Amino acid sequence: MSYRPNITNVTKASSNDKEGLYEFIIKLADGTECRAFYHRFPEWKMTNISRLLKTPCPICRKDFICKCMEAFTADFEGQMIGDQWIEKAIAE
Repeated sequence: MSYRPNITNVTKASSNDKEGLYEFIIKLADGTECRAFYHRFPEWKMTNISRLLKTPCPICRKDFICKCMEAFTADFEGQMIGDQWIEKAIAE
């Protein structure tokens, strides 16, 4: 696969601090937006990711629901934790 997601911005959409559940909107360099769900306990773990239907999928070019972004979960998690996007989004 030649596609590599590159996160440019992350915002917190909603959270349940008591249960450790968070929802983030992730903006990518190619203009794609995704919704990612995280569970905080015992450590940060992505539970689901889906593309928001604002632009066609950069992988399959479908303009409707697809599951292409799930194939890049490891890339997203690496950037979210490595570049400290989660901490930046929660601090806002």
